[in-house]
Amino acid sequence: MMLTSEYRGPHLTLPNRVVMAPMTRLRSLPDGSPTADVADYYAQRATAALIVTEGIWPHSSGQSEAWVPGLQDSAHVAGWRRVTAAVHEAGGRIFAQLMHGGRKGHPLARIDGTLPAGPSAVSDRDVLHLIGGGKAESPTPREMSRAEIHAAVAHYAAAARNALAAGFDGVEIHGANSYLVHQFLADNTNLRTDEYGGSLSNRMRFALEVTDAIADVAGPERTGIRLSPANPQFGMYEADPAPLYRALVGELDRRGLAYLHLTDNDDYPALADLRPRWRGTLIANVGENRSATAAVTAEQALRAGHADLVSFGRSFIANPDLVHRITHDLPLAEYREDVLYGRTAQGYSDYPAWDAVCAGTSVA
Repeated sequence: MMLTSEYRGPHLTLPNRVVMAPMTRLRSLPDGSPTADVADYYAQRATAALIVTEGIWPHSSGQSEAWVPGLQDSAHVAGWRRVTAAVHEAGGRIFAQLMHGGRKGHPLARIDGTLPAGPSAVSDRDVLHLIGGGKAESPTPREMSRAEIHAAVAHYAAAARNALAAGFDGVEIHGANSYLVHQFLADNTNLRTDEYGGSLSNRMRFALEVTDAIADVAGPERTGIRLSPANPQFGMYEADPAPLYRALVGELDRRGLAYLHLTDNDDYPALADLRPRWRGTLIANVGENRSATAAVTAEQALRAGHADLVSFGRSFIANPDLVHRITHDLPLAEYREDVLYGRTAQGYSDYPAWDAVCAGTSVA
């Protein structure tokens, strides 16, 4: 099985090809530092070839909702250092995903209480967790000024520096799934007429500026990026994603990054179209509902040559030893929807590994 075979790429040497995808879980302290349970959660999953953390805001002005963690200050660095130390002690590798909410946010969901700002004043109508409890719909955001765009790029670079100080092995830029970088790329969320909107090169500009800023800090060999062409999540719209993403991937390929993390979907065969344009390591996120088992779809992507590694999300929630279960064709546990998001270890770091299941014990 290719999934469990070693991978040797330009910048990554990994014991298998099973990547843990980033997943928002809302386990942070009031200041945005990760809770103690976060270290346990990621360390339990350290047999993954690579762990990519949940999205972490680079600056409070990019916090998407309450209890999403940050990487802005020394307290955050100290909190994440405990996480990376636990993962490394367990033999794992971990990248920090930097995720700026852009238009996605709410003043009552943010530590600094600011109104969200994106490329244009277009709301996504998402319903967000608030700091005081409950949920509310995203308000209409402000349009970012040029100065705010430049500041956001600097925030990404500063957070990348903090990620290295916290012991992360690298940084992934969240350029997918309706967050800020994706908002600059998409047709209906970028209505700008300046140098950051309009033409393909202008719409790509922010993504490339962020990539270059982070690569200057971390090195291209420790910088990855995640993209999701044609992903309609939260009302995102791209009439014809192929020309833009072909051009963008071509530009990114020239930069010699650690990897491209690419989400495929039914509307645009991104893996088949963009793989020939990418010479480096490619991580595929192919969706875990397309076959009887997640491993089948992943193996198909590898054997088709569409990817070098495959990321799993939901399967890792209830299966901390997912690699072991795939290797030995063991049943996968189902996660509990009611405790997917929360403030405690319940439904987070209390899922037992297979050996504990057989012994009738729990890791809680």
